[in-house]
Amino acid sequence: MTHFAGLDVSVNETSICIVDDEGRIVLEVKVVTEPAAIISALAGRGYVYRRIGLEAGPLSQWLYGGLAEAGLPVICVETRHMKAALSAQTNKTDRNDARGIAQMMRVGLYRPVHVKTLQSQERRMLLTSRKLLQSKLLDIENELRGTLKNFGLKVGSVSKGQFEARIRELVEPHRWLAAIVEPILVVRTTLRAQTAVLHKMLLGLVRDDPVCQRFLTVPGVGAVVAMTYRATIDVPARFAKSRSVGAHCGLTPRKYQSGEIDWTGRISKCGDEMLRVALYEAAQVLMTRSGRWSGLKAWGMQVARRRGQKKALVAVARRLAVILHRMWVDGTEFRWGPQARA
Repeated sequence: MTHFAGLDVSVNETSICIVDDEGRIVLEVKVVTEPAAIISALAGRGYVYRRIGLEAGPLSQWLYGGLAEAGLPVICVETRHMKAALSAQTNKTDRNDARGIAQMMRVGLYRPVHVKTLQSQERRMLLTSRKLLQSKLLDIENELRGTLKNFGLKVGSVSKGQFEARIRELVEPHRWLAAIVEPILVVRTTLRAQTAVLHKMLLGLVRDDPVCQRFLTVPGVGAVVAMTYRATIDVPARFAKSRSVGAHCGLTPRKYQSGEIDWTGRISKCGDEMLRVALYEAAQVLMTRSGRWSGLKAWGMQVARRRGQKKALVAVARRLAVILHRMWVDGTEFRWGPQARA
């Protein structure tokens, strides 16, 4: 007889429910949220598991890796699908959620989520950390501009390198303002230096990665976009068709059809926001700054004439997602088109 298990994970404890082929509960237990403790609770019973489910979340990648290494058939389930399936319960408790997840594993009512490799998780952390420092740096600059404006001190248009000198010049006649602003400028200097460190690490990874180097042959795609795509997609083989990547990034329109109602809405914005934003920015660069002709840019210009610039940028971003995946799978470089080679 095979068994199925559901794990409701929280920060400190994890509720485990094990059911048999007929849905009867054979074990319910709560253990510490550690891979070793969960493995001991599951493997120490002598059961043969067909599926073990846990919901995607902050700890899911860590737990998934530990259970998979132990040879357990663990599956990470998509969060919104899990929420919809468990919403019919009258009372929401960790115990009931574990029961519901176990039954979902038994009947096959789940949508699996790809768990990224450790390398992709590390690259993703580099990208998010770099973005965090950049956002804090921008917050500091905007705060200084807005605060000093209350005293009639206007920073104006100034380069990043001359920003601190301009601030000190403005507050020099004001002793208290100068004393208040100085610690903030020190923090800004540190943020700039550490952002440069992370950016250098990013450029080094892109330079040593043949896949990212291939992505750089696409107009509009720079080091940040290439690494973001590389870290987010992780394993290209998980997409049977390249055009599925556009929907995965949330760049395809919503569809609603029921009876006589049939409409197509705006893009879904599902999936990874960082990748979607990166592809949109790459499309902007391709359409507005790239001077070299390409078939992709010509197609985007035709869409812009018919549907407008904003919709054209979204369409180009979606096509970029498809092209990058196909280049990754086939090992080819970007095809500029016959006019570009002439």
